[in-house]
Amino acid sequence: MENIAEKSSPGTDGTGHGRVLLPSRAGENSDLRTAFRVKYIAQDAAYLDGGRAAGLTEGMKLIVRDLPNSGSVAAEGADSAAAGDVAELEVLSVAETSSVTEIHTPRRPVKVGDLAYLSSADQQALVEKNALGATRKYPAVVSFTENDTLDDEARSEVPKPPLPSVNRARGRIGFDYIGVINHDGSGMQSSNLGMVLRADITRINGTYWNVSGYWRGRFNSTSGGPQTLQDLINRTYHLYTTYDNPSSSLVAGFGRMYLPWAPSLDTIDGGYFGRKLRQGVTAGLFLGSTPDPTSYSYAPNREIGGAFVNFEGGSYDNLHYTSTSGGGLKMLKWSPDRPFLFLENGIFYKRVFSIYQSAQVDSQPGYDYQNPDGTTAHQAGTGFGVGRSFTTIRIQPHERVEFSFNHTYFRDLPTFDPSLIQTGLLDKYLMQGFSTGTRVEVYKQIWLSADLGLSNRTGDKNNSLNQMFGITFGRLPWINMHADARYSRFNSSFGSGSYEALSFSKSLGEALQLQILAGQQNFASILTSANISRFVNGTIETALGEHYFMQAGGTINRGNQMNYDQWLFTFGYRFDNRHGHRGQ
Repeated sequence: MENIAEKSSPGTDGTGHGRVLLPSRAGENSDLRTAFRVKYIAQDAAYLDGGRAAGLTEGMKLIVRDLPNSGSVAAEGADSAAAGDVAELEVLSVAETSSVTEIHTPRRPVKVGDLAYLSSADQQALVEKNALGATRKYPAVVSFTENDTLDDEARSEVPKPPLPSVNRARGRIGFDYIGVINHDGSGMQSSNLGMVLRADITRINGTYWNVSGYWRGRFNSTSGGPQTLQDLINRTYHLYTTYDNPSSSLVAGFGRMYLPWAPSLDTIDGGYFGRKLRQGVTAGLFLGSTPDPTSYSYAPNREIGGAFVNFEGGSYDNLHYTSTSGGGLKMLKWSPDRPFLFLENGIFYKRVFSIYQSAQVDSQPGYDYQNPDGTTAHQAGTGFGVGRSFTTIRIQPHERVEFSFNHTYFRDLPTFDPSLIQTGLLDKYLMQGFSTGTRVEVYKQIWLSADLGLSNRTGDKNNSLNQMFGITFGRLPWINMHADARYSRFNSSFGSGSYEALSFSKSLGEALQLQILAGQQNFASILTSANISRFVNGTIETALGEHYFMQAGGTINRGNQMNYDQWLFTFGYRFDNRHGHRGQ
C-alpha cells in the first residue's frame, strides 16, 4: 500500500505541542499548535488531545510519526524529516478540546502517546486563518468612540481564508500486469491486466460529498487461470462516497463499505440513506449485496436490506455511548432467505474502559452442502433465535497494557472462504466461547499479545483450548524494519487447525517501500478439502519523480486447492491536490 500522507517537518516545543514557524509570519503565529497527542485508541479510531479550540476541523489530515529518538518528544529544532511515518489520521468529528480521527494505512499499530502532526497544507491554512482572523494578536489595544477597528478589519477580509477540505484530492491510479503459473499438474498459465485505485477526495466541488477507499482487481483475462490468494484479498476492498452536511439532517453513502452505525453487519455493496431526527439520533435504510469473502455468512449471490436507528451521546473526553438497533431481510438471488434483527452497543470511558456488544437474531432455512469426500449432507433449518453474538470488554490501566475479555457465539456453520485463515483476516471467528487476551508494550515499540479461550461446541465432551500469540516490533534493530509474527491454534464449530504468519515491512518515505508476508495453515473442516497451505508474498515499490510510481511483486503458494506462482507489475500516477479549492 502506498503512504499518501503529506510530508511536513513540524518542530516541537518539548511538551508534545508542536509549533510551526513560517518565515513570513513567524512572529504572528509562534503559538500555532500543529502536533497533538493520541490519548485513546478504539478499533480504527484515534482520539486526540486537541479540538476546535486548537483549530482542528473535520476533514483535516494528520501524520503519526516516529521521531529519531524512538518515539519520544524531540528537542526543539530536531530534524523530523528523518522520522518515519507511521499512519495517516483523518479528523471525523471535533469537540472543543478533543477530536476523533480515522486511522489510515498504519505501518504499525498506533498507540496512546504517539504524536500526530498536521499536514503542511493544513498548517498553512491555520497560519492564514490566524493571520487574517479575529484571533490575530496585537501588541496593544486602544479604545475608540466609534466601531471597533479590529472587528472591522476582521470582517473586511476579502477573500476569506480557504477551507482546506474543499476539493482536496489525493490518491493514486495504476495499471497492473499479472501472470500466473498453475502447479496442480495442468501446467496452465494465464496473464491478466488489472487496475489499482486509491482515492481520498473531500468536499467535491464545494459540496459535502466525499470519496474514499481502495480497490484493486482484474478487468481483462487473456486465458483462464486459478483463483489466487491475491484475488480473494482484492475482494475485501472498501471504496465509497458519502454525504454528510453539518447543516443538514440528511446523510447518505454509496459503494462498498460498512454501514457506519453497524459494522457487525459486514461489508455491503450498495448504499444507505439516513436522517438525523434530532441531536444524537439517526434513522435510516440500507440495501446491498454482501460480496466480502471474509463475511461469516458469505455467498456470492446474497443480498441484504433493512432499517436502523442509532442513538449516540456523551463526550469522548469522558463517557461516550452508541447504540444501534434494526432489522431486515437477507436474500439469495433476491428471493427471501433469512429475516433478522440486530443490536450493536458500545460504551467507552476515556481510554480506560470500554464495552462492545453485537448480536443478530434470525431464522435459517435448511440447506445441502458437500463433504470433502464428495458426498452430500443436509443441514437442518433453525427456528428464530440468536444466530451470532460477540461481546468484548477492554480495560487499559496503563497506556502500555491492555486486557480484553470476550465471548463469541455462532449458531450456524460459516460460509466464508477458509483460504483466508492464514492471512489473519478471519481471526475474529476463530475464538469461539469465552476467551481472554492481553497486549503489552514490553519495551519501546515491542508489543507482546496473547489470547486464550475454551471452545464450547455443541456435542463436545470436553472443551478445547484455543490459542493465539503474537509479537510486534515497531522497528527492528540494525535492519530498521517493522516485523510481526503470529501463531494460532483453534478448534471452532466449523473446523480446527493452526496457522503461523510472519511479516516484514520497511519504508524510506516515497523513495522505497518493501513488504514481505509468509504464512502457512493446517485446517481440517467439513467446509473444504484443503488441509495444508503455505505461501510467501513480497512487494517492492518506488517513486519515479513527483507523480509516478512503480511496483513489482510476486506470490508463491503451495496447497491442495491453491498451488501456483504469481507475479505482478504496476505502473501508475499519484495525485495530490494539497490546497484544494481556494474559496469557501
